[in-house]
Amino acid sequence: MADSTTMLSISDPIHMVLIKIDIFGETTLVASYFLEWRSVLGSENGVTNLTVELMGVGTESKVSVGILNIKLEMYPPLNQTLSQEVVNTQLALERQKTAEKERLFLVYAKQWWREYLQIRPSHNSRLVKIFAQDENGINRPVCSYVKPLRAGRLLDTPRQAARFVNVLGYERAPVIGGGGKQEQWCTLLAFLCRNKGDCEDHANLLCSLLLGYGLEAFVCVGTKAKGAPHSWVMTCGTDGTIMFWESLTGHRYIHKPTNPDGSPLAEQPKPLYPYRTIGCVFNHQMFLGNCQPSDAVETCIFDLNDESKWKPMSEDAIKSVCAPGATTSLPPFPPLCASTIDASVTSNEIEMQLRLLVSEHRKDLGLTTVWEDQLSYLLSPALASYEFERTTSISAGNEEFQDAIRRAVPDGHTFKGFPIHFVYRNARRAFATCLRSPFCEEIICCRGDQVRLAVRVRVFTYPESACAVWIMFACKYRSVL
Repeated sequence: MADSTTMLSISDPIHMVLIKIDIFGETTLVASYFLEWRSVLGSENGVTNLTVELMGVGTESKVSVGILNIKLEMYPPLNQTLSQEVVNTQLALERQKTAEKERLFLVYAKQWWREYLQIRPSHNSRLVKIFAQDENGINRPVCSYVKPLRAGRLLDTPRQAARFVNVLGYERAPVIGGGGKQEQWCTLLAFLCRNKGDCEDHANLLCSLLLGYGLEAFVCVGTKAKGAPHSWVMTCGTDGTIMFWESLTGHRYIHKPTNPDGSPLAEQPKPLYPYRTIGCVFNHQMFLGNCQPSDAVETCIFDLNDESKWKPMSEDAIKSVCAPGATTSLPPFPPLCASTIDASVTSNEIEMQLRLLVSEHRKDLGLTTVWEDQLSYLLSPALASYEFERTTSISAGNEEFQDAIRRAVPDGHTFKGFPIHFVYRNARRAFATCLRSPFCEEIICCRGDQVRLAVRVRVFTYPESACAVWIMFACKYRSVL
C-alpha cells in the first residue's frame, strides 16, 4: 500500500501538455499545465474529481483554451487517508517557502547584476541572461531549464545525442506584430511533444544530454553573425580543450583563443564557428557572466575558475531555486521515449509517394517515366553513409557505392545523383523543396535517350518522433553529342 505521508512530501507536479496536430502532421503547442495532484491524498476512497482551466502559451498565456475535467485515483490504494486540512496546510507551507526562496534569489540576482555592471559600464549591453520566460510566461532562472538527462539505451554516444537534437525541428517563437524576437524558452516536455523549438530549447536539451554522459557542459548565450542573439553548447575537456556544439546542425568546433600573445589579429586564421560574442554560460549548478574586456568569442579565455574573467553566481543560491526537489524548479525531466516510427515502412511510403509525384510532374511536361528498381536500390549505401557521417564525423563506405554505380551505368551513359536531407516526413513538401534546386530539377526533368530514373528514401529514427529523412534522386541516360 502507498504511504500517504510519504506521498504528501513529493512536491513534483504532474506536467500535462496539449498538442494540436494538423492533417499534414504539423504540431502546435496549445497548452502546458502543472497539476497539483496531492488533493487526492485527502479525498475519500483515494478518488477525486478536478476541473482545471487550460490557458494558451506564449503571447496567449492569459487566454483560456478550454476546461479539462480530471478524475484522479490512487493506485495502489493509500494505507490511510489524510484529512484535507493536513494536505492544505502542507501545500500552503510549501507555497510560502517557495515564495521566500524566489524572493531571496531575486534579491541576490539584482545584487550580482549591480556588481557585474560596476566592473565595466559596457557590461550593460552584454547578453547576460539570468531569467527566461517559459511557454506559460513564467520567469524562471535559466539554470532550471538544464538537468543531467540520461537517454537509457536510446542514444549511445554524445555525438549521437547531438544528432538527435539536431533533427528535432527548428521554429522560432511566434511574434505578433514587429519588435524583434519573441522570447519563449520551452520546458523539456513541451519541446519534445512539439518535436520542434527555438535554438535555446535545442541548446538546453543538448546540454542536459551531454551532462548525462558525464561531460562538463554549459549553455552559452551570445550572438552570431550580424549580432543575432543565439545559444549553443560548450564542453570543457579535462585537458583544457574547449569544444563548441551547434545544437541546430550537430557541428562541433574546437575553440582556440586568437591573439593571446599580442600578435596582430590579421595573422590569425578566421575561426570556423559562427559565434560572434558571448555574454554568459550556465548549467544546472553554475552561472557565470563574462567579465573579460571584450566579449568577442574568438579572443575569449574559457578558464571558468578565473574570477577575473568569469563572474560566478553563488552555487548555493542557484541550488536553492534549481536543485531537484526545490519547489521552484521544474519537475524531473521525463525519460526519452523510443521511436514509434517503423523506419522501413515509412521509407517505403515516402518513396512510393515521390515516385508518383515525379511521374505526374514529368507527365505535365510531356515526358514518360521509366523507373529502374536496381539503380534505386544501389543508392541505399550512399544514404546510410551520409547519416553515419552526420553522426560520427567519419566518412565510410563511399568506395563501394561508387564502384557499384560505375558497374550499373553502361559505357556511353551518364549518371547524375542528388542527395537531400529533411527532418520531416511529408513527401509533397519535400518534393516541392527538391524542385527548387536547379540540379535536382535537372534530374527529375531529365530528357534524352534511354532515360532511367531512380529514387531512394531512407528514414533514420531517433527517440521521441524525431527522424532524419534522406532522399536521393538519380538518373542515367545515353549521352548523345
